[in-house]
Amino acid sequence: MDGTMLLRCRREERGVTILRLLSSAPSVVLPEELWGLPVTAIAGHAFAPGGDTGEGELVAFGPQGETDNRRIRSVTLPQSVCSVGDYAFYNCTSLRSLTLSGDTERWGGCALMNCTELRSLHIHLSGETSSAMAYFADELPWELDMTLSYPDGGTARLIFPGYRESYEENSPAHHFDYFIHGAGYPYHHCFQDKHFSFFRYDSLWQPFLQMDHEPDCALRLACCRLRHPRELSKEAGAEYLRYLRAHSGEAMGWFIDQRDADGLSWALPLLQPDRDALSAACALARETGATEALALLLEERHRRFAAGSSAAFDL
Repeated sequence: MDGTMLLRCRREERGVTILRLLSSAPSVVLPEELWGLPVTAIAGHAFAPGGDTGEGELVAFGPQGETDNRRIRSVTLPQSVCSVGDYAFYNCTSLRSLTLSGDTERWGGCALMNCTELRSLHIHLSGETSSAMAYFADELPWELDMTLSYPDGGTARLIFPGYRESYEENSPAHHFDYFIHGAGYPYHHCFQDKHFSFFRYDSLWQPFLQMDHEPDCALRLACCRLRHPRELSKEAGAEYLRYLRAHSGEAMGWFIDQRDADGLSWALPLLQPDRDALSAACALARETGATEALALLLEERHRRFAAGSSAAFDL
């Protein structure tokens, strides 16, 4: 482990509960077991910044050093954890990424309160869905990037567009009016009995495009859905592909910005960008030093448009 991690724990009959965690590391990976027992629960306020309470047995990892949980950027919970307590991650203001098991289905009240930077969720599923997905979508109204790993080795990556709620005072009527801003609300509430449906998710695409939305978010949503097409119907796939081909330049720019050469290699045959879009993407890759992406773009341009051209292409 890169840094200090102190755990205050309580041994129980069937597992260990993490009562308190203090760390100096930006990335925290909790152990699967302690004292031969699985880690099964995270107590309330366990990750909340603060001092050592002294409660429970102490387990130390890494060299001694100052701890500040406000610096934690990513957390990986063991597959064995099935319960997370109230305010467990309260005020973890730098937390951006959370990896967990889909069997971690008991989440306490306000467990992610003030985790305003949390965007990326990776859920290892033991079945086809998990109620944890509905919990995150309901609890976090901003854009979420959720990756699902299935027992059969397959994956899905879903973008949940963001939205914002507000209350505005209506003085003449002596009440507050409730407003929803952004096109993401239906995505965050497309669950039935806390279970996710790809069909319901994909059915929101055309209404989403008709609403006030962020084009960059639409681009990411379509790219992720096509690249990881689990339970993607032919009709829905055609709609996503139509959108991406109409925005091929922006799509290539996103892969270049992400330094995702594998993604760009996957996208180029699908996007079928024209000569101008390819040239603009080459220029962007040069400017940003994305040499691997540039090589792919130059090869694609040469393959599709080199006939009759004497132009030289330089890396």
